[in-house]
Parts: sequence; C-alpha cells; structure tokens
Amino acid sequence: MWVKKPRLSMLDLVPVREGGTVREALDIAVQTAQKAEELGFVRYWLAEHHNMPGIASSATAVLIGHIAGKTERIRVGSGGIMLPNHAPLVVAEAFGTLAELYPGRIDLGLGRAPGTDGATMRALRRDRLETEEDFPRDVAELQRLLGPADPQARISATPGADTHIPIWLLGSSLYSAQLAAMKGLPYAFASHFAPRFLHQAIAMYRQLFRPSAVLDKPYVMVGVPVVAAPTDEEAQYLATSSQQRVLGILTGQRGKMPPPLEGFMQMIGPREQAAINDFLAMSVVGSEETVRQGFARIQQQCEADELILVSDVYDPALRLRSLEIAAQAVAKP
Repeated sequence: MWVKKPRLSMLDLVPVREGGTVREALDIAVQTAQKAEELGFVRYWLAEHHNMPGIASSATAVLIGHIAGKTERIRVGSGGIMLPNHAPLVVAEAFGTLAELYPGRIDLGLGRAPGTDGATMRALRRDRLETEEDFPRDVAELQRLLGPADPQARISATPGADTHIPIWLLGSSLYSAQLAAMKGLPYAFASHFAPRFLHQAIAMYRQLFRPSAVLDKPYVMVGVPVVAAPTDEEAQYLATSSQQRVLGILTGQRGKMPPPLEGFMQMIGPREQAAINDFLAMSVVGSEETVRQGFARIQQQCEADELILVSDVYDPALRLRSLEIAAQAVAKP
C-alpha cells in the first residue's frame, strides 16, 4: 500500500553502448524522452559529465534544447549542471535562452561537484578558481540573474532575467540538503548512485526547510535505478549491464555500456559484489509486481514527492519497455 503515490520522472546520462555511436545514443535519448512523455512522466533530466567515453550528455544545455524541441509537454532540465565548471552568467544565459524557446518547460538542477576528474576539471575551468565552496554564492547569483530584471544591475542575463526558471539543488550528502532547506528550494537526492546519506539528508532538509517565494513546503525527489521486465529473471539478467558499468566506475575503467552478461555477479569476488550492491542499494529490479513493491518500500521509507528513475538497459526497446512497466506499477493501487 502506498504511503504517498509518487510522481515519476527520468534521469538520462545518454549512455553510449558498446557497438554503438554517440549519434545513436542521442537518437535513443530523444525516443526515450518521447516515451516518458507518453507515459505521463513529469520531467526528463540530463546529467553533465565530461571525459567519459560512455556518456554523451556533456553539452547538457544543448541536449536539453534538442529534446525539448522533440517533445511537447514534458519538462526538460538538468540533473544537473555542475556549477563549479561554469560561470553563473553563462548558465543563466543558456537556460534563459531555453526558457524563452520552451516556456514553462525548463528546469535547472544544480550540483556542487565537478562531475569529472581533476585534469578535465582544469581543462573546463582554465584559469578560473571556482571550487565547491563557492556553490552557495553561485546559486544566489543564478537566482538573481534568473529573477526579476533590475535596471540598476551592472550585469544582467539576456536572455535569463524574468524567466524565473525553477532551480533545484542536487546532492548526495548533507551539504546541499541544508542549503536547499535554507533557500526554500526543491531538493533531489542522488540515491541512484550514492544512497548512504539518503534518509539523513531528506530528514534534515524537511526539518530545516524555510518557505520561500518559490516553494511553501519541502519537495523531495529521490533517484532510483530501475530495470523492469515481464519476469524477475529477465530483469535480473538485463540489470547486469548496470552492474558491469558500476564495476567499471569503481575500478576506474569507465567505458561504454556493455550488453547483459549471464551470471556476471558470480564471476566477480565478494568484495566487488558488495561494492556494486552498495552503489545500487536503492535499485528496483524485477517484474511489475516486484517493481510496485520496491517503489512502495521506498515510499514508506522516504515519502518522496517524486521518484526520478535511471534505467540502464542495453537494448533501447527493452529500456522503453522497462519504463512502461515501471509506470504501470505506480498506476496500480
């Protein structure tokens, strides 16, 4: 039984598959966003990562515009823009442009980490000295740039001013939870890859929340890895693509998304198995009924307003089927 039936959204890293191309990954992202819209998902977010051969969403704002142009109603946004990599004015102008092109459909989710390695971070920033510690100041600057136009301001964003794009704070620790609460902003926890502090973070966010001009009560989004199929056995098999990808992340061997591999978890040692299971502790894998029970369990624990799904399935058609089964699981009483 649902504590509170969640809304569904999707986060896409636009994976490049083994044997596939970047262009194919981008086309699959469009098809997936269109399917999410058909299923009634609230939003479709894209994540900023750099220097990773298996992820094609590095130019996040460009891709948001492309997908918004290929859909009609679903909100499209960033989950997130890694703010240390960018000057707030550049972000405001890019998202201000998107908001003018697709009014009422653009979200700006912000992350505090660089989303890449040190060398790539330096290549992105050049001689800028931005760090994660500058995050609160940069968030405040973005709020100003996207808020009411100020004729007296020395610097304004055009486009950007008066667009009032919804800003979300994203995080996998307690820091962004506190900042989102203090600013009265919606909060998304990255439990799809770092679930350790999930319950502590959302409890802190709700406890410290201060109403603001944009939000009168807390709003929590929780990341959930999902692989759904007609049977538990098939879903477990398809989920081995995600398990292989996670092992690559943990061992520093990032590559393209691999096809599923029968018995993968039995091929690796107990330490690697435990690390993968910790990474994917919030995952929901199985048939429609198993997925329904998994979502209900998460809701009993979190009472999230929204679940944002990550579905790493190698076959694009089976990924669409996975989302359809997940939507059916929530729709049923």
